[in-house]
Amino acid sequence: MKEMRVIIVTGRSGSGKSITLHLLEDLGYYCIDNLPASLLQSLTAHVQKTYQKIAIGIDARNPITDLESFHHWIESFRTSGLRCEILYLDASDDVLIKRFNETRRRHPLSSDHRSLQEAIAYEKKLLDPLAHLADLVIDTSLLSQHKLRDIISNRVEPKAHALSLLIQSFGFKFGVPVDSDFVFDVRVLPNPYWHSELRPYSGLEEPIQKFLNEKPETHALLMDIEHFLMNWLPKFENNNRAYMTVSIGCTGGQHRSVYIAKMLYDALKQKHEMVLLRHRELI
Repeated sequence: MKEMRVIIVTGRSGSGKSITLHLLEDLGYYCIDNLPASLLQSLTAHVQKTYQKIAIGIDARNPITDLESFHHWIESFRTSGLRCEILYLDASDDVLIKRFNETRRRHPLSSDHRSLQEAIAYEKKLLDPLAHLADLVIDTSLLSQHKLRDIISNRVEPKAHALSLLIQSFGFKFGVPVDSDFVFDVRVLPNPYWHSELRPYSGLEEPIQKFLNEKPETHALLMDIEHFLMNWLPKFENNNRAYMTVSIGCTGGQHRSVYIAKMLYDALKQKHEMVLLRHRELI
């Protein structure tokens, strides 16, 4: 039991659970989809001598009482020494509606008396207990299937048991990423957008980097964020935290946040084993 790793894959329908389970199967996991939550304990006990890595899909079709009791089973797993992680996938309501309309699939909770939009909202309410337990939340609203597979493979299979750290830039006007553990607002820095000759560039390009690098407040803010993370990341890791997402935001997610995220990534990857970088608005 102590050697087996279990990943619970859950989240709202249309958010990418099937893609995730298929990828985990490619990575060597024994995968089971749509398992009744009440069978979790008996299943893991049955297969622990055969498989070291299993992934289990749990969805909202479970009885409400089972979903509400889910935290008891997870706690039981973890106190027994089993390595159990919950991966929760989600997307915005508008994106989910669009995906169902495009594929012409029926939502598992829709009916003659419940519209697609109502089913999506109801599913969110049902899965809230699992969402609050999740070790890793991934918002797939802006992700292609290939990008989602890359993120899953990079975050779920890091080296050894190191904490997987994702640094991502974003624009506040497009919303704060729902998978954020920490959010740092860098809109206090001078905005290159107001310089017409700089506006076309991103924070990955030399004109923006030169502009921000010349500002003393850029270095002060970057040092403060880096110091905070280097001070607290080891404490989270020692507390068996497997994933951490740090989001850096500016107004549009093109200039300041991109530059700070890249600089932070360059600094942290020299000191931390598993660091990933993503620029949400540059996809």
